[in-house]
Amino acid sequence: MSSGMKAGLVSADVLRKEQQELRRHERNNKHLEEESRHAETVFRDKSGRRRDLEQERLEQRQKAEAKSERDEQYARWGKGLVQDRQQQQNVEDAIKEMQKPLARYIDDEDLDRMLREQEREGDPMADFIKKRKAKENKEKKEKPRYKGPAPPLNRFNIWPGHRWDGVDRSNGFEAQHFARLANKKAVQELAYKWSVEDM
Repeated sequence: MSSGMKAGLVSADVLRKEQQELRRHERNNKHLEEESRHAETVFRDKSGRRRDLEQERLEQRQKAEAKSERDEQYARWGKGLVQDRQQQQNVEDAIKEMQKPLARYIDDEDLDRMLREQEREGDPMADFIKKRKAKENKEKKEKPRYKGPAPPLNRFNIWPGHRWDGVDRSNGFEAQHFARLANKKAVQELAYKWSVEDM
């Protein structure tokens, strides 16, 4: 049998001997049973090495925190960084306004500045202010200019682009044009001097 006892018709002596053998065997294994009762379970991976479950839990927790931070950052990016900054600015402005007294007088600088910066429909000065602001912004954001030796003149007084290498690749028309203008002016000047010479 699976218990180690004989099967079938057995005499009392044989049965008694088997019972004694079983009790002795249990007594010998009693200390092993006590030791194993409070023993911790050993977990192993596929290759047979011991697994450190605490370390694995800690790593999983760190991965989950990193993933949640990344998801939070993507969510913040999805909402829009500029909109988030604008919302924070609105909250700060609201807190600043709440700290001011309820009654606001005519000499309140913040109120005056806020009212001046508002753009209203049908304001006759709004176009002028927009043009002035655009001009100020244009002056701030100046395009790159050509830096190098003086370029040859052209009919329209257009300065060469900032990437120009300084090589004149024209067919000479501009130079001839300026020479004709100078000649014409010189002839006119001589004609005028000749006509008033007798006076």
